[in-house]
Amino acid sequence: MKVLFEKLGIKPKNMNLYYTAFSHSSYANEHKAKNDYERLEFLGDAVLDLVVADYLYNNYKENEGEMTKVRASYVCENANFEYACNLDLSKYIRVGHGEEKEGGQYKKAIVADIFEALMGAIYVDLGYATVRKVILSIIIPYIENPSIIFFSDYKSALQEYVQTEQKGLYYDLIKEDGPAHDKTFTVEAKVDDIVYGVGIGSSKKEAEQEAAKEALKKLAI
Repeated sequence: MKVLFEKLGIKPKNMNLYYTAFSHSSYANEHKAKNDYERLEFLGDAVLDLVVADYLYNNYKENEGEMTKVRASYVCENANFEYACNLDLSKYIRVGHGEEKEGGQYKKAIVADIFEALMGAIYVDLGYATVRKVILSIIIPYIENPSIIFFSDYKSALQEYVQTEQKGLYYDLIKEDGPAHDKTFTVEAKVDDIVYGVGIGSSKKEAEQEAAKEALKKLAI
C-alpha cells in the first residue's frame, strides 16, 4: 500500500485500520477476521458528506437545494467508484474465494464502498484535518470541471417532484436474494400507492436509486 499512501500524501499510524478498510465481508468470514470494511464505510460516508458540504458552503453562493444537488453528484456510488479507480484501489481489496471468482474486487458497489471505508480509516487514524485535505485533493478537481458530473441522485429528484405535486412517496423492499456477502435487493418506488418504478441492486440504496430512476422516466420528468 506504500504507493497508495504516497499518492494520498499520508503516513499511516495504525495499518490494521487500512487492512480492515480493504477487507470485504466474504474475506473476513473465510479468515475468521473480527471486522470487515462496513463500519469504516459507514463512517467514511458521513465524513465525505461533511467535507464536501463544508467546502460548498464556504466557496459557493447557491441555496441549500442547489448545494444538495452538487454534493449528491460528487458523493455518490458512481463518483466514489471513479475516485477509487483512479487510485487503483481494486488491487488492494481482499475478498473471499467465491467472491474473487465473480470479480468481486472490481464490482462497482464494492469498489465504491471501499473508497468510503478508506476515508473512514484515514479519519480514525490521522484525524479530520488530514482526511479533509485528502478528500478535497481528490474531489475538488471534479467539482471545478463542470463537464464531469456523476448524477445518480434520482431519489432526490423524485422527492422534489412528489413534494411539488403534493403526492406521497415511499420505497418498498419486495425481494432479497443471495448469500450475506453477495445479496441482491429488489425495491418498488410507489407514488400515491401506485408502483412507478422497480429497481434491482447490490444494496438497498442502489436498488432505491434504480427504482427512482425508472419512476422518473415514467413520470417524464
